[in-house]
Amino acid sequence: MTEEIKSLAPLLARIAEALERMAPKPLDTADPFAADAFVWHLETGRLEPVRKVSRVDFDLLKGIERVRDILMVNTQRFADGLPANNALLWGARGMGKSSLVKAVHARINAARPGALALVEIHREDIPSLPRLLALLRRIDRRWVLFCDDLSFDADDASYKSLKGVLEGGIEGRPDNVIFYATSNRRHLMSREMIENERSTAINPHEAVEEKVSLSDRFGLWLGFHNCSQDQFFEMIDGYAAKYRLPISPEALRAEAIEWSVTRGARSGRVAWQFIQDLAGRLGRSLD
Repeated sequence: MTEEIKSLAPLLARIAEALERMAPKPLDTADPFAADAFVWHLETGRLEPVRKVSRVDFDLLKGIERVRDILMVNTQRFADGLPANNALLWGARGMGKSSLVKAVHARINAARPGALALVEIHREDIPSLPRLLALLRRIDRRWVLFCDDLSFDADDASYKSLKGVLEGGIEGRPDNVIFYATSNRRHLMSREMIENERSTAINPHEAVEEKVSLSDRFGLWLGFHNCSQDQFFEMIDGYAAKYRLPISPEALRAEAIEWSVTRGARSGRVAWQFIQDLAGRLGRSLD
């Protein structure tokens, strides 16, 4: 058996070399200018570059024009080196909160390549924020720190780490970093959690104030609400025109209504899922 393994060694070595040549060359994770988007990995303490960000075009975000423009102005100010606010995007599911953050980042970088770097931090890694900010503070680049679907449950004290880095620490937030978060909850905590604090605390008012004061650290509160049928049609029409789907407006809307009824909801996410299904049935690519 040993001789057989030895005889296979040259072949295995050639296979390994061939696979290594075929594999795409990894981006340099130590280079903060290797990409325009990164994911923070706490385990390694490094920023992992993202080759291709999953995003929706800025102009395809329908039904949220008001909050879209507010976030765009705030982010543009930050990119220009002017004062800007941390932002909390909260509200209805599937209405484009995270899509908006990525679309604004892409729009600004399209006009000025490399102007902003987007860094995603996972909810469970929030306690490592001080470590990440210490890293970004030393890099001469402007960073949009992004946490998607941020919320806190009972007995979760990690929100205190976020409070400190947003405004309350001695050093404060670095001038070259801004923090954007999305959540289905306006105060980042469930109503039940807040009510439990009120009913069990010695001083209910102070206990609740400490919990909800986290959302006060965000200078911008941008609310997202369920869309109307007209807004839903606007989303569908925009996607169909963008990808040149061969279907009449009447058939498109009839199928979109049927799709939304089966899903029991109307939202940007539902609209995109319908378009994906329709494009597949029509044999069209969405690239």
